[in-house]
Amino acid sequence: MKTFAALALLLAASLASAQQPDRTLTLLQRLADAPGPPGAEEAVRAIMVPEMKPFITEPLRYDGTGSVIAQQGTKGPRIMIDAHMDELGGMVRRVTPNGFLTMQMLGGWLDQALVDQRWIIIGSKGPVHAVTGIRDIHIVPAEERTRVFSRDSLYLDVGAKNAQEVFAMGVEAGDPVVPDSPFTVMNGTQNYLGKGWDDRIGCAVLLEAMRRTSAMPHPNQLFYVATTQEEVGLRGAKAASQLVKPDIGIAIEGGITGDTAGAHPEESQVKLGAGPGMFLYDSSTIPNRKLVAFTRAAARSASLPLQADLVQGYGDDSAEMQASSGGTPTINLVVPVRYTHSHNGIVNRQDFDRTVDLVVAMLMKLDAAAVADLRDFTPKP
Repeated sequence: MKTFAALALLLAASLASAQQPDRTLTLLQRLADAPGPPGAEEAVRAIMVPEMKPFITEPLRYDGTGSVIAQQGTKGPRIMIDAHMDELGGMVRRVTPNGFLTMQMLGGWLDQALVDQRWIIIGSKGPVHAVTGIRDIHIVPAEERTRVFSRDSLYLDVGAKNAQEVFAMGVEAGDPVVPDSPFTVMNGTQNYLGKGWDDRIGCAVLLEAMRRTSAMPHPNQLFYVATTQEEVGLRGAKAASQLVKPDIGIAIEGGITGDTAGAHPEESQVKLGAGPGMFLYDSSTIPNRKLVAFTRAAARSASLPLQADLVQGYGDDSAEMQASSGGTPTINLVVPVRYTHSHNGIVNRQDFDRTVDLVVAMLMKLDAAAVADLRDFTPKP
């Protein structure tokens, strides 16, 4: 009888454990679903700030663009860990007399990714659902059926008959627009579908690394910075770097995979599910070679896989950190993402977890001597 009771208690405890919410999964969903195009990051900042506050040792600071600067420690080298809050989006440009809207795109969109998509306009009265329409196959001439239609030919349809109905919805020129693509766990796998993984996945890495280092002794000043307006010119990172004045910069981004149908080997070598990535080159930054070696050594010591890639046509916040404080050694670490800069991207949970492990391992190995060596370019005899 006692054995049966013990088994019943064990089963009950097991079921209770299985029903516990996954804190990380919940955080990823909240971040992915939050609207935050460049210059309108309020909803993302509203998630980041309360998540950061329990783990800071100094009051939170903000730069003039709305970036959030969270600090741990007051002595030692100044390490800036950066992820950007904004996502690709748009802005209402004009409301036409017949109730359609034109849109100014924000960030690096492909024209073919814009047609027949759902969007959300952040209006003064709340979210307004919209769609970029598409011409009906029955009336499109045969010679136009394979054409990519330019963004300037597209209109947002909010269901209004005229401009007055649009204004009554609380929509006007300048209102932010974001993709409408809810977070989804893909068919019981460890792959997560959602919008804005560039760079909400980096924001989640930043928060989890911050939570872990708050309970670990380290000889550094760690500045966890959630920046704004990366997608339109790294503007928040420039302002935040001027305040932080980092000795070392670590950008955390959404990477680019080369494991999809039709991919070319020279475009990307990174695979989903194969671990964090490290950029050896992109259009905005060439990383410090010593910091590249340091990152590889940290990954080896922690038994973590590390993918390396060179990507053209890609820029990130490490460029602004690198140009600050008289020149700062920087590295761009990435969580691989399939289908970046579109409505529907895919990330892998194990890649996320391992990226957090790598960032923490690096921060624990950095100290004054290591930072001095990374910044030393004196020719050796």
